[in-house]
Amino acid sequence: MRTIFLGVLVLCLALYLDALALVGQQAEPRSAKGTAAENRGPRLKRVRRGWMWNQFFLQEEYTGSDYQYIGKLQSDQDHGNGVVKYVLSGEGAGTIFVIDENNGDLHATRRLDREEKAFYILKATVVNKRTGQKLEPETEFTVKLHDINDNEPTFSKEVYSGSVPERSDIGTSVIQVTATDADDSMYGSSAKLVYSISQGHPYFSVDPNTGVIRTALGPGDMDREQREHYQVVIEAKDMAGQRGGLTGTTVVNISLTDVNDNPPRFTHSIYPFSAPESYKPGTPVGRVKATDRDIGKNAEMHYSIIGGDGMDMFNISADKDTQEGVIIVSKPLDYERKQSYTLEIQVQNTQLDPRFMPLGSKDMATVRISVEDVDEPPLFNKGHYVMEVKEDAAVGVALGSVSAIDPDRARSPVKYSIDRRTDMDRLFNVHPGNGSVFLLRSLDREETAWHNVSIIATEFNNPRQSSHVPVHIRVLDINDNAPTFATTYETFVCERTKAGQRIQTVSAVDADEPSMGHKFFFSLAPEGTYKSNFTVRDNGDNTAGILTRRASYSRLHQSVYLVPVVITDGEYPMQSSTGTLTVRVCTCDREGNMELCSAEALSSSPGLSTGALIAILLCAIILLMIVVLFTALKRQRKQEPLIISKEDVRDNVVSYNDEGGGEEDTQAFDIGALRHPDAAAALEEVSNQRRDIIPTDTLLYPAHCRAPTAASLIMTPVSVSSRDNQDVREFINQRVMDNDCNPTAPPYDSLATYAYEGSGSVAESLSSLGSVSSEAEQDYHYLSDWGPRFRKLADLYGAEDSDFC
Repeated sequence: MRTIFLGVLVLCLALYLDALALVGQQAEPRSAKGTAAENRGPRLKRVRRGWMWNQFFLQEEYTGSDYQYIGKLQSDQDHGNGVVKYVLSGEGAGTIFVIDENNGDLHATRRLDREEKAFYILKATVVNKRTGQKLEPETEFTVKLHDINDNEPTFSKEVYSGSVPERSDIGTSVIQVTATDADDSMYGSSAKLVYSISQGHPYFSVDPNTGVIRTALGPGDMDREQREHYQVVIEAKDMAGQRGGLTGTTVVNISLTDVNDNPPRFTHSIYPFSAPESYKPGTPVGRVKATDRDIGKNAEMHYSIIGGDGMDMFNISADKDTQEGVIIVSKPLDYERKQSYTLEIQVQNTQLDPRFMPLGSKDMATVRISVEDVDEPPLFNKGHYVMEVKEDAAVGVALGSVSAIDPDRARSPVKYSIDRRTDMDRLFNVHPGNGSVFLLRSLDREETAWHNVSIIATEFNNPRQSSHVPVHIRVLDINDNAPTFATTYETFVCERTKAGQRIQTVSAVDADEPSMGHKFFFSLAPEGTYKSNFTVRDNGDNTAGILTRRASYSRLHQSVYLVPVVITDGEYPMQSSTGTLTVRVCTCDREGNMELCSAEALSSSPGLSTGALIAILLCAIILLMIVVLFTALKRQRKQEPLIISKEDVRDNVVSYNDEGGGEEDTQAFDIGALRHPDAAAALEEVSNQRRDIIPTDTLLYPAHCRAPTAASLIMTPVSVSSRDNQDVREFINQRVMDNDCNPTAPPYDSLATYAYEGSGSVAESLSSLGSVSSEAEQDYHYLSDWGPRFRKLADLYGAEDSDFC
């Protein structure tokens, strides 16, 4: 009814507006008529509108059984005589919307949903039923659906999750929930939502317009340690919350996050521990436990020692995994010196929150540690010892002593020994009672300047308790080595020279190491002072020059001079040695360059050592052996070979790049010789004969080596079981007989290899290449005995010639 009323109202309003327009237009023609009469102009005529609507309204979700009436279309051309026909087109025309073609009534055929489609655009016209001609132009109109409250609010999530710090102020925002309504928000209150809380009082509240959830209690009531999780149910109701509105709900899970509002507390006020005195620094003694109601970083703790007589002996740190305090030994313990320690420890959070806890929120406890006595090994009074001894010290001389005592109250006696793994040469020993270290063998500083040994101190009553100490022994140097030439000196002097000419500069070395450094003195040996042809001049810098005393020398008179030089050091006791300088007399040019020296001088040169002479002798022997071997091989090559090298199959590989001439090449190698070993000897012939002709020369072989006849070459079929390896043995025996009877065979043993693969199948070869050149009739009836696989072949070859005529 409401739809019909609205349609009639709109139609009346359209008629009223059209009437107003008609009155205005009729007044104009009248005045124009008079003007036209005077001016004799044409008369204007108004065309009346045939359509008087542009939209219809329809309520959604119609539940009636009949078609839903929308409105009536009326045309001026419809005079009620049944000539006019109404035609509808557009969206849903004929399916959703139908029109009565006689009177223009418009109906909806089914229930419509505005949330699926809010309006439809249709077109209508009138035509003559008889002629089908349009009486008026087509006009477009709209059918809009009126919304009803048929959709309940829905939230974007079924379950929300939110969090808020514990002890938050009243009104702290937690989370915002949002709901939507599919109804038309522009029409009525169907989509106007109001939020409310149905579960969660009195802890939380919700803003009715925005859906923001806030805390409703103060800081003292929102404590995570008392309650951590809350479940709140939020309701959204349309129609602005009025009665009859639809509602939708959602669940919000709210958790209180932790803040550092609880200080740590020790579980005990006194913690007793015990530690053996053998504990090394870094060894844990025990653990203390403190609890904190907070979680995460707010429960991380820091332990410290704030007092007690063991602050320097122990340390405490927090275990990152368990947050326990671990007490650790920081210095060695000694039961004989102190038997117990007391520690005052403190714990506090690493991250403090001044809003909830003052800076002094910490807890303290007492730790008592008892040191336990253990049987300790002897203890040396030093960590290491350094001793010195001269290298000429006599055997048995004491170098020093070591001392160790038992730190226990029992004061067990201690005996000493040397770890022989550190003194493999047994140079030293130690007195087992007083720890004196003395020599067992003489020392040489030039061989080893330092000796490092380890001395063991062992309890007499408990040999398992022992300790080691390193002892470093330094060997002091004495002047016990004479200086020598730094190298072997050899020089030459020209036959024509001048007196006082320096021909060589020499230096010296000494194995000793004096504290003030080396000082060497050079002089000519006394035995060569008067008759020497050379003199020595000490340069004062540990070197000396060798000078000539004559102006000329003759290499024919004497080609080599040996100059003895005495080298003396400046230490006490003084050491000296005599070094010999070799001087050769040579012929020189004007510039003093050597040109020629005598053979005697060359041979007498001391530069050629014994090792060099041995090497030269070995080279000569090796060269002699090479010459003898070469001569023997050359003689062996001159002997006549037994066979031509090209025919010697032992060490020659002959390559034939011949691909063969096919089946018509009768001069090529016949492979049938290997396939039929019985016919191999009969097919051999000299190179000027045909290979396919049986040889008839009986002079080539002896009687017992004669080739078989042609008739014997025809092989009869044999069974597989009787054949065995008979053909291989016959082939090898035939080849052995051929080689034994061959007059051109070499007179030595030779190895002949035959790549023979056998004679093939029992059916032999079907090819004519290996067949004898005979036109005689052959019997193929034996093929029928080979089984069903050869039945076709037996039928072909076993048939008579008349069968094919």
